[in-house]
Amino acid sequence: MSFLKALLLAIVATLVITWALGVSLIELFNVSLYVEQQQIESWTAVSVAALIAVIVAIVTAAILVSVFGFVIFVLLSLFVALAAFGIGLFWPVLLVALAIHLLTRERNVAGQQT
Repeated sequence: MSFLKALLLAIVATLVITWALGVSLIELFNVSLYVEQQQIESWTAVSVAALIAVIVAIVTAAILVSVFGFVIFVLLSLFVALAAFGIGLFWPVLLVALAIHLLTRERNVAGQQT
């Protein structure tokens, strides 16, 4: 099943379930929503509630992404700064260790097995 088809099915299923449960609960509990002294029908009330829920979810996702994005950015910046500091402080030791490794390693000569 393609991603787009699955996404469309998920959206339709969510809308149907939200509408059915929302209208059922509104009629079960006899809830009436009034705007400027006019009663709004149950399906309109569910639609308004669903729209408000979507807006709240989008705002919440934006806040979470920005907060976690900031925390990840700070942690990565700290890691890079510490790595640069460590390399800057110990580069002579690292250079000598690399030179010793290159000079003392065993070399494979053609025809010989180690």
